[in-house]
Amino acid sequence: MRRRLAVLVAATTSLVLVSLLVPLALLVRSTAWSEAVASATRTAESVAVAVGAVDEDTLRLTAEQASASSGRPVTVFLADGRVLGTDAPRTAAVELAARGRSLSAVAPGGREILVAVEGAPGGAAVVRVFLDEGDLMAGVRRTWLALLILGAALVGIGILVADRFARAVVRSTTALAEVSHRLATGDLTARATPLGPPEVRTAGLALNHLAGRISDLLAEEREVVADVSHRLRTPLTGLRLEAESLSDPEEAARIEARVDALERAVTAVINDVRRRSKERASCDAAPVVRDRVAFWSVLAEDQSRAVALDLAPGPLPVGVSAEDLAACVDALLGNVFAHTPDGGAFRVRLAAGDGGTAVLTVSDAGPGFGPGGPPRRGESGAGSTGLGLDIARRAAEESGGSLALGESDLGGAEVRLVLGSA
Repeated sequence: MRRRLAVLVAATTSLVLVSLLVPLALLVRSTAWSEAVASATRTAESVAVAVGAVDEDTLRLTAEQASASSGRPVTVFLADGRVLGTDAPRTAAVELAARGRSLSAVAPGGREILVAVEGAPGGAAVVRVFLDEGDLMAGVRRTWLALLILGAALVGIGILVADRFARAVVRSTTALAEVSHRLATGDLTARATPLGPPEVRTAGLALNHLAGRISDLLAEEREVVADVSHRLRTPLTGLRLEAESLSDPEEAARIEARVDALERAVTAVINDVRRRSKERASCDAAPVVRDRVAFWSVLAEDQSRAVALDLAPGPLPVGVSAEDLAACVDALLGNVFAHTPDGGAFRVRLAAGDGGTAVLTVSDAGPGFGPGGPPRRGESGAGSTGLGLDIARRAAEESGGSLALGESDLGGAEVRLVLGSA
């Protein structure tokens, strides 16, 4: 923007200066030409006074003195053809002036000023003063150079003023852009300081209003989700009471453990939605993955599923909280149990990636994603919510990583999760 505004001001200023300075330059040249002609005419007239009033030698001396004092060749053409002063050809203009008409005419290399003198002995005489190009353009080129320097200085001043104005506008708009980027990354406390022109200040106030409105809406949404999550505690309490009433202690303990896990998940949801901003968290991925695979291995044993776990030696710090990573692993393994038949094997591999990342790969021996590819968010072919892959994707992207889907060497689906470093 600064460059474009500077170019615009330079072009506009140049057009204005050209429209003013070109006529002024032509006027300077015309004035210099007129002054040179008037000076030569005065010189010629001063010599013409002596024609007929002095003898020939004195007239010659007068012409030579006038030539020396003015710096211009002075010639006197007498009626009998004699030439006094500076030698010069008898041109057609001289012949015309000899008829009693004073004039100026273009000559090779300049201009000749001719003054006719009537009443001279033997007929009309003509006094000629020659002006070369240097005489006609005396001081013009210096004046033109001064005008050119003045024009360039004015253009430079215009560009400098435009750049300072553009800098103020750009600084305020850049500040607005920075605030919008901070809001986009989740910093809802970012606010713009209204600066610059009135329009930019208005935009800053509107952005602040929008940020405040977004904060209010998100806070309201978090409270609603938290309230809904909190309502789950009532049926969980009922399940716990039912579990305690079971006669089989082992069965009661197993169900109570599942209820405890579900209650921890509900508590994590409540704590997460009540956070005003998504804080950068981290954890060691190895123990989290090991713990969740051990949890699901119990169900896998009941369904006769072969489980393979390949963990790289830790620690493997990743930029996601332990709760979110656990939810991510649960979602992926839950998909395995939901979309593959009983007895289908699966494998979990956690390895170190490039740049301090960690790569979590979950492969199964099920039917794969099928001809339609992986399901979209909210869609599922097994009666679930269809949000498992989306949970994993969000966890990866929030840590600075990514999620990729493909076919596994076990014959089924493979989910490859790249988790960013802490």
